[in-house]
Amino acid sequence: MSAITPAPEAVDLDAVQSVAGAIHGAITTVIEGKDEVVSTAVTVLLAEGHLLMEDVPGVGKTMLAKALARAIDCQVSRVQFTPDLLPSDITGVSVFNQDTRQFEFRKGAIFANVVVGDEINRASPKTQSALLESMEERQVTVDGTTYPLPRPFLVMATQNPIEMEGTYPLPEAQRDRFMARLSMGYPSAASEKAMLLSHGGANPLDRLTPVTTAEDVQRQIEAIRHLHTADALRQYVVDLMAASRAHRQLRLGASPRAGLHLLRAARAHAALSGRDHVLPEDVQTMAVPLLAHRVLPTGEASLARHSTSDLVRDLIGRTAVPSGR
Repeated sequence: MSAITPAPEAVDLDAVQSVAGAIHGAITTVIEGKDEVVSTAVTVLLAEGHLLMEDVPGVGKTMLAKALARAIDCQVSRVQFTPDLLPSDITGVSVFNQDTRQFEFRKGAIFANVVVGDEINRASPKTQSALLESMEERQVTVDGTTYPLPRPFLVMATQNPIEMEGTYPLPEAQRDRFMARLSMGYPSAASEKAMLLSHGGANPLDRLTPVTTAEDVQRQIEAIRHLHTADALRQYVVDLMAASRAHRQLRLGASPRAGLHLLRAARAHAALSGRDHVLPEDVQTMAVPLLAHRVLPTGEASLARHSTSDLVRDLIGRTAVPSGR
């Protein structure tokens, strides 16, 4: 007699929304007029992904990363990426102890719940590669020994556009490990005026206190994994990935990892919207920030000034949407 498959646990949507709302509210006391950007950052956090923020200097990329880190009572580390930064500065190093006559491992900056990497593309590709294992497998291997990283684990990295002086392009393997890429953009006139008032006398980060704990965030991450996802919805994600690989204006389509990330982000977006199931609209909402930094346009598309965001939107428009739940 075959075993009966247990029904999936019901997701406590109130708890998920409570934690997400508290974090969102805390960040918006620091970041003016960027609700959509903040919402996407919180979604990535609860989807257990990593976030890349790319924009010109001075628009609040690092401020957003710091605000999210401070909103959670957890271990936080900050790494300023520079050309002379070494991989061991990130992962850690084994040091010989003269007293015990043994090697001791001294943890690097990666051993934290939230790692803020500032201007990641100013470090050499060799140093950037020190993040590959930790971001994908949530562990670090040094001298043949593997050390697990704390959970939840989130890398929030900022970078300036690649045309800026003194920057290195992120390797494709590195970009693919970031669940989403966000662009802050310039604030509206009203938001910039409010920022001059709120930031003029004191740094609002100094007044920001934690609104939740790492353990509570991890509980919500685990809960969101049980959100109902129809087989037709999973097929829709597969169809989007396949369409990106066949698109005539893309020379590199989305990877299987991109499909996994998109489904996880869609689940988180559905939960934050108060639904216990994922809709195609959740996938479509998260598709641009999740796929635009992973695909590469052809030379003709670049000459025609078609951005990867535009090409991803074109993919969404061309791919048939499943019907039914």
